[in-house]
Amino acid sequence: MAGPIMKRGAGARYRPMAEINVTPMVDVMLVLLIIFMVAAPMMTSGVPVDLPKTTAQPLNQEQEPITISVNPEGRIFLQETEVQLEGLVQQLQAIAQTQQPGQPERRIFVRGDRGISYGRVMEVMGTISAGGFTRVALLAEQASTGAARPAAPAAGAPPRAPAPAANPPSRGPAQR
Repeated sequence: MAGPIMKRGAGARYRPMAEINVTPMVDVMLVLLIIFMVAAPMMTSGVPVDLPKTTAQPLNQEQEPITISVNPEGRIFLQETEVQLEGLVQQLQAIAQTQQPGQPERRIFVRGDRGISYGRVMEVMGTISAGGFTRVALLAEQASTGAARPAAPAAGAPPRAPAPAANPPSRGPAQR
């Protein structure tokens, strides 16, 4: 409704007030805001990993990559399922067999927590490369370089979407 009706004098006409009531719109927007605030953290990967920072630009992705995470305790996760290092290649090969013929090989992103040893991450990458997979990359968070970037998330907050850093598996540590 437009609001109260005003009357002028004895024989005057009634006319509506031309004011817009924005309260219902604000209520709907607040509900949507709360829904998105609750749903957004659930869209990130389920394994909490503190990624290192980098200034490399994100790569274009043609299909969803396979994510392998190494958590702070050194345990390995394929997507969100814990796996042993010995069975990792067999599971990756099973996933590769399910993709359609003619499609390019899916990218494999390795996410290693900042606090674990570099050797553990390289052990996982070496196992993947030895299994015949060539599209392997390390993930890192974008380093904040300006005032326009938000600060790093607080402890317990879910990590932001990581940006892959190009890292061909053929390069050794001595060539960097």
